[in-house]
Amino acid sequence: MTQVRRVHRPATDDSPEFDLAYMRTGPHHSTPLVIIPGGPGLGSIRPYRALRTWATWGGLDVIMVEHRGVGRSRNDVRGRPLPHSAMWVRHVVDDLAAVLDHEGIERVFIAGSSYGSFLATSFGMRYPERVAGILLDSALQATEDLQLERALIRELFSDADTPLARSVRQLLTRTHPGEREVLDVVRAAYELGGSKLAQAVVSLRLRHRFSPTWWALERYALRDESIAHVRGHYEFDIAGAIGFRELNYGAMPDGLPLDPALTYAPLADRFPPFLGTPIELRTDTFEWPLVLLVGDRDIRTPPAIAARVASHAPHPTLVEIHNGHSALDTHPAAFLNAARELVRGTHGRLPSMAERLNRLPRRGLAARLPTFLSIAARIEAVLSPRCSAR
Repeated sequence: MTQVRRVHRPATDDSPEFDLAYMRTGPHHSTPLVIIPGGPGLGSIRPYRALRTWATWGGLDVIMVEHRGVGRSRNDVRGRPLPHSAMWVRHVVDDLAAVLDHEGIERVFIAGSSYGSFLATSFGMRYPERVAGILLDSALQATEDLQLERALIRELFSDADTPLARSVRQLLTRTHPGEREVLDVVRAAYELGGSKLAQAVVSLRLRHRFSPTWWALERYALRDESIAHVRGHYEFDIAGAIGFRELNYGAMPDGLPLDPALTYAPLADRFPPFLGTPIELRTDTFEWPLVLLVGDRDIRTPPAIAARVASHAPHPTLVEIHNGHSALDTHPAAFLNAARELVRGTHGRLPSMAERLNRLPRRGLAARLPTFLSIAARIEAVLSPRCSAR
């Protein structure tokens, strides 16, 4: 069994000393693949055990670092939780470099998903000599991209003359559920299963105040106190400081319907205010291959972001698949296959492989969630007349 490894991180002006945990799995190569999940707050060790097994089967040498303030990297050497003051993008990027030094690795491929893509690009700018290639899955690159997210949400769910948009507008006229809940649940349903699943979920909620399918999606999607700390898996209570202080998770609402700035609003008073983006991410300086994996149903990081990033990069490969946000979590087989093509140097053929990636089996709980929800919605639709009559 592969053991958790640790590298000591010394104290700084804003952080106590602590031991950073990481894992390296698979056959060792001179240039391994570093996989960075989303967040901030997602663990790397517990949630991605199966992913590392699948990567090993595919011959990949994988490193995953437990983000400071999360899971095995949560506490300082005295056993106390790391403070918010220790949470900065520059420190997280330096943590990655420290792991490479500890392993004696000069260069790596990096694959980052969502927030992890921000870290991957930041690493490329801070340590360009250590990068062999980068894969950005659901590229998150600038706080200003909130405007793209707002526009896409309203186009799909508010302004359009479609059955789904009409149903959402009808739901918003009610006192319950609130606007933030409607946005988070409908967005999640659409990203997971497209307009068909989103329409089914909204229709059920219109018919009944309590819908089990809606409730399940609410638990999955809402960002509130109930999910601020799920040990080893999602620990937003410390690492979330980066989201608010440097990525503007507490952005000012614009006053229009279905504003994604509302998503993290219930948590804002627990974290430091926004101070500014830590670095201007510029891919035009990247001399290595850059692969952008795009979900055609991704709302949180709309495909327009990846298209813009690709337009500036010297060596981009843009591949769009039928998926929502974060292929790492919702279609890991596609993510790993794309990463393997990058490592092998055959990433140029990825656009022609898009349909093959779409047909790959969707493994893991998150990847199978759309199927579970679709079945639940159909069952609920059949049984709901009986339920409402009781």
